[in-house]
Amino acid sequence: MTATTHEFKNHDLVNDISKPGVLFEKRPAHLPDGTVVPGLFNAWITLNNPSQYNSYTTDMVKGVILALRAASNARDVNCVVFTGAGDKAFCTGGNTKEYAEYYSGQPQEYRQYMRLFNDMVSAILVCDKPVICRVNGMRIGGGQEIGMACDFSVAQDLARFGQAGPKHGSAPIGGATDFLPLMAGAERAMAACVLCEPFSAHKANWMGILTSLVPALKVDGKFVANPLVHTQEMVDEYGCFAYGEPKTGDALKAAKALMARGTVDLSLLDAKVEELCAKMLLTFPDCTTKTVEELRKPKLQAWNNNKENSRAWLALNMMTEARAGFIAFNEGTKENREADFVLLRQKLAAGESWIGPLHDSIQPRNKGKA
Repeated sequence: MTATTHEFKNHDLVNDISKPGVLFEKRPAHLPDGTVVPGLFNAWITLNNPSQYNSYTTDMVKGVILALRAASNARDVNCVVFTGAGDKAFCTGGNTKEYAEYYSGQPQEYRQYMRLFNDMVSAILVCDKPVICRVNGMRIGGGQEIGMACDFSVAQDLARFGQAGPKHGSAPIGGATDFLPLMAGAERAMAACVLCEPFSAHKANWMGILTSLVPALKVDGKFVANPLVHTQEMVDEYGCFAYGEPKTGDALKAAKALMARGTVDLSLLDAKVEELCAKMLLTFPDCTTKTVEELRKPKLQAWNNNKENSRAWLALNMMTEARAGFIAFNEGTKENREADFVLLRQKLAAGESWIGPLHDSIQPRNKGKA
C-alpha cells in the first residue's frame, strides 16, 4: 500500500491561543523506559502567576479554555498536564485582587466572568485527552475545584488542599459541592466545604482525591516525607487515626527544624507525572478516551445540573458577602484577611441592612472600633 498524506482541517477556535498568565507547550512523550517517542507529545498547560499563587485572572481563564481546546484537538497529543508555576501553588482560585477591585458590587459583570469560569471547568470535563493535575503546591478554593475536575491528580506531599468559600464571602459551588461528595463522601465533603480548614496532601490521598503522592522535601541529599504531618496511621489521644493531620508541640518544632534544613525538589513529582503519561501512551487511544468519558459522567452530570443556578447566585452574592469577603482579603493585613463574622451575624440578627455602613464595619481594618 502507498502511504497517503492527509491535509487536516483546523478545528481550533482561534489561531493564537496565547493569553497572559497561561503557558502552553507540547513536550515529547516518553515510553516507560524513558525513550522519547518521535512525533507524539504531552500538552502542558501552566498557570503562570506565581507572585499571586497562580490565582487565575479573567484573561487566564480564557487562556486555559483555549489551551484545553487546542490540546483536545491536537492529533499528536497523548495527555494533558495541568499545573502551576513554581513550587508554592498549583492554584489558589480566582484572583482576589481582581475580584475586590473590579467585580465586587458588579453582579452583572461577575455573572459574565462566571460564564468563563464555568466554561473552563467544562473544558476540563470534556477534553478529548486525559487530564492530569500536577499538584506542585497549594490547591485551594477555585484551584481545588479545577483540580478535582481533572481525571488524575499527582501531588507533591508538601501541598495543601481545601476550600475557602464561607470564610471569604462565597460558596464552593464552582465544582467542590459537585465533585467532593462523589470523590470523598458526603461527610468529608461537608467538613471540607463548610469549615474551610486546609488539609495536607497526605490527608487528601487518604480521602481518595489523589492518584499518586510523592515527597518533595530533600534533606542531606535524601527525600523525606512531609515532616509537618503524621505520615503513618497513628492513634491520637481520642483513639482516632491521625494520618495526615498536623503535628503539634515538640513534634511540630522538630518538624519545622527539619524543614528549615531541606530544599524543595519536584523531580519525583515530574517523574511520577511522566510515568502516568507513559502508561496511557501504551493503550488504544479511542478506547482510553471512551473509558475516561464514561468515568467522568457522575462529575459531569452533577456539574451540569448545578452550574447555571450557581452562576446566578454567585453573581448576586457580589452585592453582599462576596463583596465584603473579597475586599477584606485584598485589603486586610497578612495576619487578618477575614471579615468580623460575629459582628456581621449580630447586625443581621438586629435587622441592619447591607445597604448602609454594615459592610465597612465588619472589615478587618475596623475591628475594635465602635
